[in-house]
Amino acid sequence: MVGTIRQPQFLLYDYSFLKSLPKQEWINGFAEIIKHSCIKDLSLFKELEKNKLTHYQKNKPALAKLIRRNSDIKSTVVVADEFEKGERRLLNFGHTLGHAIENMYELSHGQAISIGMTAACQISAKLVGFKDSERVINVLDQYGLPTLANFDKQKAFEVLKMDKKREQKEMNYVLLEKLGKGIVKPIPMTQLEKIVNELS
Repeated sequence: MVGTIRQPQFLLYDYSFLKSLPKQEWINGFAEIIKHSCIKDLSLFKELEKNKLTHYQKNKPALAKLIRRNSDIKSTVVVADEFEKGERRLLNFGHTLGHAIENMYELSHGQAISIGMTAACQISAKLVGFKDSERVINVLDQYGLPTLANFDKQKAFEVLKMDKKREQKEMNYVLLEKLGKGIVKPIPMTQLEKIVNELS
């Protein structure tokens, strides 16, 4: 039975447990919420733009709706692509470079993914003409997440080369075509190395 994948029959969550979390863990969680909005839900992104962390901490109905919405986004994607052959790869937005620097520095997952999403927006602008990098950066900043960091780009690329999304001489990189629409674009590793080294 080890390794057997079974989709859950239902999701049970009690947002009263969130009261036990320190603020930094709320902030970490919002990195994934912002990620979902970027790849799949423009209206959710617009809602996040209008609010702040304290709004969801104080407003139980808004928080419950937010949790349900994000659970629905993730479960819909996972059920449709159980073994990560297509659509499920979108859930890795911000994770390719994010995982590399998370392992290199003492960063929380949310912080690393936020920096990874910023980089992915820059790469999206360069390769597919994405025009809303500033809006994504502003939302990440609004929820207390870092967007820029000085890191050893060459060392990060060496770690990144081991990523599970790599297929021989290409990396399946999750980019944004527009807000609410993520895409997976194969990028040759030689080109990706140059792009990573040019990140601001």
